[in-house]
Amino acid sequence: MEASTTEAPSSVQFHNVPEEAISDLMTSTTPTFNRRQRHCYGNTTPGEFPLAANPSTVLHVLTAYNLEPQDLAKLEATCTFFRQPAHFLPDHELSLSELAALDMCQKRAIFKPMTDQQRQNLKQQCGGSWKLVLRFLLAGEACTRREKSQAIAGPGHSIAVTSKGVVYSFGSNNSGQLGHGTTEEVWRPSPIRALQGIRIIQAAAGAGRTMLITDSGQVYSFGKDSFGEAEYVGQGSKVSTVPQLVESLKDIFVVQAAIGNFFTAVLSREGRVYTFSWGNESKLGHHTEPHDMEPRPLLGALENIPVVQIAAGYCYLLALACEPTGMSVYSVGCGLGGKLGHGSKSDEKYPRLIEQFQALNIQPTVVAAGAWHAAVVGKDGRVCTWGWGRYGCLGHGNEDAESVPKVVESLSNVKAVNVATGDYTTFVVSDDGDVYSFGCGESSSLGHNGVVADGQGNQHTNVLSPEIVTSLRQLNERVVQISLTNSIYWNAHTFALTEHGKLYAFGAGDKGQLGVNLVDNQTERANPERVDVDLS
Repeated sequence: MEASTTEAPSSVQFHNVPEEAISDLMTSTTPTFNRRQRHCYGNTTPGEFPLAANPSTVLHVLTAYNLEPQDLAKLEATCTFFRQPAHFLPDHELSLSELAALDMCQKRAIFKPMTDQQRQNLKQQCGGSWKLVLRFLLAGEACTRREKSQAIAGPGHSIAVTSKGVVYSFGSNNSGQLGHGTTEEVWRPSPIRALQGIRIIQAAAGAGRTMLITDSGQVYSFGKDSFGEAEYVGQGSKVSTVPQLVESLKDIFVVQAAIGNFFTAVLSREGRVYTFSWGNESKLGHHTEPHDMEPRPLLGALENIPVVQIAAGYCYLLALACEPTGMSVYSVGCGLGGKLGHGSKSDEKYPRLIEQFQALNIQPTVVAAGAWHAAVVGKDGRVCTWGWGRYGCLGHGNEDAESVPKVVESLSNVKAVNVATGDYTTFVVSDDGDVYSFGCGESSSLGHNGVVADGQGNQHTNVLSPEIVTSLRQLNERVVQISLTNSIYWNAHTFALTEHGKLYAFGAGDKGQLGVNLVDNQTERANPERVDVDLS
């Protein structure tokens, strides 16, 4: 071809690069490349690196550099040295790639205390490979900030957890949901002294109630005694103003809790989902009462598929599942507005796979369940939203509803790593720490300065497409987590947590939930303000 007709190669967009499933690589029939002068084992040919003579060194390198499970699978698929038995303890039949995956699994906090039988059971549930177990563990850590600092913007009250597992609470306390032994409001972050010496790795906040997960898988709850009471209903028959161990969960090693309206869900270390309450004949596959304290396993498609994250919205639940062929999302519960993502508004009694992600070629990594809409971030950084689009909360430039996941095209030049949803509001965190928000602007919870007064004197601006939160960018801090109020009955507030453990708050603060002082007659803050607590 003549130079004048040669075309420059087109650039490849990161979002469009396909990725093979680990299971495909593990069962690949890719032939071994037979080279006459160079091959994996090495021989007397000058210049070769004799891998076979140093397997322990190779294993150390694989483990020390924390290779992704996908990379370990590719090594096995392309080189016999990495897929033949390595003859090392604890299992002489394991390959170097499998041993490296097992070594990295043993570094994970929730894997360490497991018995040999529990580990083998998990291995079989994940697909029969330690590489798949490692992917399961890493996926759970990535999407829930397990064992890392975190902040929860609950309905009227807030929870902050340091990287060392110390818990602070502040805000509304009418049901004792702050855990301080009283029902008085607290306007500054205050440590929950009853938990001294107990390390908390995850927190969940609902209307008048708080749940905390320890590093040993125990669950503490305080505030309302009900696991299934609706937000607008008065408090239950009794309240607890200090953390109480949930006895019905003592035989389940819990790693995450999610509180939705009418129900509560927990996720076990092995990836099994359990729910409390709101289980009539058309919801969640079992029948219970609002004050039922017994966890019920979620029946149906997820009984034998490990789940890495759960997200609870208004009468529905999302589950991020780790299957041998890749990550997938299941939904169950109320389908109003199309928020279950199946192309209809029908309810689902049992978990059902959201098939649209396969059509979009998206591997989900994070799920978020707002009150009436939902969102997912894919491994390639794309963001999908669906459900009711009121106030522009789906980010598609309009207020239309979407009954199946739809890519937010205006974020096509952004690689997202996290997403958070609330009552008609959505936040997206990019890989460089920038934050975008869209949806309902009431209570200044979106972080934008623009305001428009309505007939009642309230000030807010709705945002139909993603806009960068310039007030956070001006802080010159890389944001790693956003949390916002997910409630239809409370004015929303928002937290932004930086990589150095600094916490910033904005939005509604009439109950002290921002953790900052407000001037006279002020009920909210439009700009982020530093909360006086160090979460590093």
